[in-house]
Amino acid sequence: MSSSSLSDTSTGTLVRRRTFLQAAGVVAGATALTLAGCSDDTPTTPVDPYLLSLQEADAGLLNYLYLLEQLEAGFYQQVLDVPPTDLQASDLTYLRDLRDHELIHRETLLFALGSANAAPVPTLTFNFSTLNLTTRAGVLAAAKTFEELGVAAYNGVLHLVADTTTLQLLAKIASVEARHADFINELLTPNTFATTMVVNEGPLFSVAASKTPTQVIAEAAPFFLPYKVSVTALPTT
Repeated sequence: MSSSSLSDTSTGTLVRRRTFLQAAGVVAGATALTLAGCSDDTPTTPVDPYLLSLQEADAGLLNYLYLLEQLEAGFYQQVLDVPPTDLQASDLTYLRDLRDHELIHRETLLFALGSANAAPVPTLTFNFSTLNLTTRAGVLAAAKTFEELGVAAYNGVLHLVADTTTLQLLAKIASVEARHADFINELLTPNTFATTMVVNEGPLFSVAASKTPTQVIAEAAPFFLPYKVSVTALPTT
């Protein structure tokens, strides 16, 4: 065999080896990419521990109102724990009664959630740092805000409740909340109970304010901090 043939043979072998190694490298690279895509290090969307996402349908509506009743009860408890020095003895009696009503509402809604086999939102501790709770005027102004917001919340969702029994229960609570709002207005401005400041003149004499869950949660957001409440799953029609 000539030297030329030996050269051709060795060159052909070299080319085949290079081709094999290049192909093997491509396969190895592709395999590595596939394995990397299946590894435990794949980035995932982090779960926000402070995000409360309410459920759909009646369960979500019950939790929404349950959360607001927690808020109102927590507010009155805060005032009673550290009352302003200028609160009168009669004021404390009134606020204690309101606190007890809100506790009843809260526990009633918790029972309703259990009856509906719906998981309740956790019990929260609220942030009232934006409020002036060191004076009688500040406490009553805050109470007016909470009571009227509560009334607006009930008015904004009662028509969305599907279960008749649940609707009747919530309507009863709403009527008590409306009386609370009237009473606080009376404490702030005597002789204004159930005037047109509070109710609409019309065949139903219904409380004027009505707000969507989105509007209510936006107004109450500072009190929930550091928690954030999502109402996007709640029914709207």
